[in-house]
Amino acid sequence: MASLICGSLAFDSIMTFEGRFAEQILPDQLHILNVSFLVPALRRDFGGCAGNIAYSLKMLGGQPLPMATLGSDGADYLKRLNDLGISTEFVRQVEDIYTAQAMIMTDRDNNQITAFHPGAMMQAHSLRIEKRADIKLGIISPDGRDAMLQHAEQFNAAGIPFVFDPGQGLPMFDGDELARFVDQATWVTVNDYEGKMLSERTGLSHADISRRVDGLVVTLGAHGCEVWVGGEKTVVPPVKARDVVDPTGCGDAWRGALLFGLEQGWSLAQCAALGNQVGALKIAQRGPQNYSVAELISA
Repeated sequence: MASLICGSLAFDSIMTFEGRFAEQILPDQLHILNVSFLVPALRRDFGGCAGNIAYSLKMLGGQPLPMATLGSDGADYLKRLNDLGISTEFVRQVEDIYTAQAMIMTDRDNNQITAFHPGAMMQAHSLRIEKRADIKLGIISPDGRDAMLQHAEQFNAAGIPFVFDPGQGLPMFDGDELARFVDQATWVTVNDYEGKMLSERTGLSHADISRRVDGLVVTLGAHGCEVWVGGEKTVVPPVKARDVVDPTGCGDAWRGALLFGLEQGWSLAQCAALGNQVGALKIAQRGPQNYSVAELISA
């Protein structure tokens, strides 16, 4: 069983600020904000939601099929996917445009400021989902606006159950559009902030949303997650990380585990529990695609 993963492939430039953002930004001066952060540590990683989710799913033994667009500078990413044994069948390279780029700065409290250049991601709507016997699941993660709208329609038309995971792309859509996503999806996943925004824009409570899909999961970071099914909430406890090194890509690692559990036919609570375990492993390593899940597989 394969999972089609719609979302971005991006290069992440990850910087570490050794202080606290809150100590450098004056709340009463936000209208004339002009700050500079010294970042002694800088590295470049392979990232993007589709790439990170595919990495997590592949490491667990699943079959990811990322559907995404790379720019003319994307040859290294194509090689990376091939080296990992991840199919590039649905990855298209677009000439004369850069691959999406994320510039992520993290402070000592793991707060993050991100600047994102979408680049080739804005051409992702040119990729089309068709019904295929080996594709049993899908996910819509943050992507170009047109791609997210069209891929939801195409998943629905093809009869492929999918997860709607709007992430940082959620603000691009109004209440009617978000309600349409919910009605087309089989599952919905959001973090607590996104969950509040989703409810405010649609006028639907978490319980309401969970009655319109097979399940809603609200991730709570270090506090675990809430699993909503049929209007009823179950709290899945967190897994304490051995060390908190880098939160970048933690949510994507969680979602790769979710897809793996869904591929196995697990309950949503079981999927969420595995997601919490994988998220704890990821947060203890730098970069969104540099962690191992060998201890989970061997357990």
